[in-house]
Amino acid sequence: MSEGPGAAATIAWAGPDEGAVIEVSATGAAARAVSAHLPGLLAERTASRLSGQDPTLWGEAAREEASIRLAWTHLHETSRALLEPLRALRAELATEGVDRVVLCGMGGSSLAPEVIAGTAGCQLVVLDSTHPDQVRRALDGDLSATVVVVSSKSGSTVETDSQRRAFEAAFTAAGIDAPSRMVAVTDPGSALQRAAQDAGYRAVFEADPNVGGRFSALTAFGLVPAALAGADVEQLLDEAAAVAEFFAEDNEANPALVLGAALAGTSPLRDKVVIRDAGSGLFHLGDWAEQLIAESTGKEGTGLLPVAVEPGAPELRDGARAGDILPVLLTPMTDDAADVDDSGAETTEVTVSGSLGGAFLLWEHAVAVAGAILGINPFDQPNVEAAKKAARGMLESTPTPEPPAFTDSGVEVRGSDGLLDGATSVADALGALLGRLDSDRGYLAVMAYLDREGPAATILSGVRPALARRTGRPVTFGWGPRFLHSTGQYHKGGPATGVFLQLTGTPSAVVDIPGSDFDFTTLIAAQADGDADVLADLGRPVLRLHVNDQDSLAWLAGVLTGPPA
Repeated sequence: MSEGPGAAATIAWAGPDEGAVIEVSATGAAARAVSAHLPGLLAERTASRLSGQDPTLWGEAAREEASIRLAWTHLHETSRALLEPLRALRAELATEGVDRVVLCGMGGSSLAPEVIAGTAGCQLVVLDSTHPDQVRRALDGDLSATVVVVSSKSGSTVETDSQRRAFEAAFTAAGIDAPSRMVAVTDPGSALQRAAQDAGYRAVFEADPNVGGRFSALTAFGLVPAALAGADVEQLLDEAAAVAEFFAEDNEANPALVLGAALAGTSPLRDKVVIRDAGSGLFHLGDWAEQLIAESTGKEGTGLLPVAVEPGAPELRDGARAGDILPVLLTPMTDDAADVDDSGAETTEVTVSGSLGGAFLLWEHAVAVAGAILGINPFDQPNVEAAKKAARGMLESTPTPEPPAFTDSGVEVRGSDGLLDGATSVADALGALLGRLDSDRGYLAVMAYLDREGPAATILSGVRPALARRTGRPVTFGWGPRFLHSTGQYHKGGPATGVFLQLTGTPSAVVDIPGSDFDFTTLIAAQADGDADVLADLGRPVLRLHVNDQDSLAWLAGVLTGPPA
């Protein structure tokens, strides 16, 4: 590790003698955080205890959960048993002309495979939504060339179970033996394992049960779908193995300790971790890190809010950066100007670069270290279940939909108690929501329960930065129900500083869920309703805007991206 002259600066790297394969730098407040916390982390032997799977690092309250959640530290060794079966299965499928891989999974079951396949340039259809239009698109692909990977630790996740049922029925309707095209990834003894074995699935891969979902990138959950899509997952494990020993060392040059201290050790805490990819070459790594950070730290009224942003994001502009923002740039190893954004105006606080396998392991170690600094258990997610329970309640009772407070230009407007008093237009309602935003510590979460692969993605592409410019505060953008397995935990368990804008729409497709008394339209509506209700019950301001067609969505996007009325 080296420290720069003048302003505090720290650089740490890991890798074999021939060169670093992971590098972390910290400047300013982040470097001061490293200097403040490294001595304590070293004295506590945090790195070696973590690598040695010591469950006492996070206190007695976390001990029971941590004792069954630390096997991820050695996955670069233990996951190698998957390699030969995966090579054999991919070869079998190729001889049958099956080369379209669809992944049905949520959260940790889908984010890492998407990153691995995308970084490798492989095609993987990721179905991590209950939106009927997105489900229909996946079902309408070439089923004769399709294999479906159903990934769920428990097998009872409603989204994944519904997707599984839909594909089994579609294969059968197409005259294809459904079990021969289905692969399951799950924990031993789960409901999915039993169902897959009873049905005679093509393959069932057991994941390590002592690894939580968001730490599962190098388990079967990350490797199976990516390998079947053509990614070299052996190389991924090799990349992680090349740095694992460095992350286990109790010394000041450990990049995982440096990153963990930089993330969680600033004083006052810079709890908005704004992540921008600056040419790292790692496909959507920020989206994967978003879940890891938010679910691991956002609880007990504290935590770190990851904010994935685009180049030139308002949150990172010189002179506009708030004191609670910690910029993190994902850079290539060869980048000599990582501390400057596209305009040349931004001095960053943290940069991270390196191989994908190394990056997975780095961030996992760093977030575990951050949990110890924050004094929370990074392995539970107590508030994720709240939204699931509320959605189940909606499905079981099928309540009469709440009428809108009013409708403006085809947009139905609803809000939490007291939010819409006096409002008669969408602009009024938005102004009321933003009026609740704390100008010093607050954030706005845009939650779009829409088809993230359809026209909505293009129509809403400018909404996040526009709202960030308008408010001068960090803005997150999440596709529902995907974000419920990510930032949804932070929304409910983290600091009560958020205001929430929920966008919903009327799907164009109707897709049944075989064996269920509800369809995908009903399911995603229940998930949106349940999420909004839980937030409102916690006293969070929630504005709900529902559109019935693309024209009203385009009009709404104009209101959201335009200047205040």
